[in-house]
Amino acid sequence: MRVLNWITALLLLAGAARAEFAADPLGQVEPLPERWPAHWVLVHDIAFEHIMDGKTVVLDLDAETPADQFKGMFNSAFAAFLAQSRTRPEIYLAETYYSRGTRGERTDVLTIYDKRSLSPTGEVVLKTNRAILLPQKFSMQMTSDDTLALIYNFTPAMSVSVVDPIAKRYVADIPIPGCAAVFPTGQRSFSSLCGNGTLYTVRLDADGQPAGTSRSERFFDPESDALIEKAAWHAGRAWFPSYHGRWQPVDFSGDAPRIEPAWSMLDDETAGWRPGGLAPAAAGADGRLYVLAHPEGREGSHRDPGVEVWVFDPSARQRIARYPLRLPGLTLALTRDAELLLVINVEMQLDVYRASDGELLKTIAGIGTETPLLVFGAN
Repeated sequence: MRVLNWITALLLLAGAARAEFAADPLGQVEPLPERWPAHWVLVHDIAFEHIMDGKTVVLDLDAETPADQFKGMFNSAFAAFLAQSRTRPEIYLAETYYSRGTRGERTDVLTIYDKRSLSPTGEVVLKTNRAILLPQKFSMQMTSDDTLALIYNFTPAMSVSVVDPIAKRYVADIPIPGCAAVFPTGQRSFSSLCGNGTLYTVRLDADGQPAGTSRSERFFDPESDALIEKAAWHAGRAWFPSYHGRWQPVDFSGDAPRIEPAWSMLDDETAGWRPGGLAPAAAGADGRLYVLAHPEGREGSHRDPGVEVWVFDPSARQRIARYPLRLPGLTLALTRDAELLLVINVEMQLDVYRASDGELLKTIAGIGTETPLLVFGAN
């Protein structure tokens, strides 16, 4: 009887407590700014153990507590590709869905997200199956004039889907036989890196339709020293790291890519080191190059994480700094202002270093991500 009385009393107290509080209104969204601060980043999690249900988390790196660092999250299905508009408050995802969740009819879409609400505002159904692979920044890019999205397809035929996200329409599917990835070229064209050591370029007309193609001379040997397609990119130029430790610069700012002389990352002190990781190279707004590097390079070690970040002055063609990492790194990026160096480490944490001297500033973990394989500085 005494136990029953206690239970009755607790229920009465709980009812009284509920009566004191009004229900929270649902559906309220606190908007984010249209132009994100320079130290906000997008952490892209493919959720490898349940890959149909990935996510992208928005973080403020200047904040000190997890609650203040976390600015929001949006879904990104099945190892989605991500790109940001430079002139509109929009983020684009190339995603894949199946009508029965893990099976059934496949639908590939370009989903348009509003940066202020992190809510989808539209989508374009793709007419060709996009490539499904570990996310890479050059699997989807915007044209240099920011009007068209370029999405790499693999069916296993290789092609690029051209999508107009402003008009929300599918424009074209363009074959790129034997080539992969997309590198914006000129104002409204693109190039792809090919297995025979060349670049294949497609010129687009005002409507985004193919208006002509060209192929570069052979400028690298895929058998003796292949290029890693995950280039450092700045102001229309790419620097491709090679498997054996060269930088191969290419100027994509004109109507056709211009191949520039390659130069070595290595010296007597670093002989045998190699670049490696999922996204091993990045360029800052100041023009400096950064690359993840590891010792005792061997065949296939381009997949290995880096234990140091090397910093290069491309105009002088020389390394100017070496930063040892707290933990080996898989992915490298910088904030928009090039002040912070971002490394996804092997424990799936985000290490934040000062780019000017390599000092570790903080490690961010526990933000609800599982396999965050890419990080993007906010445009």
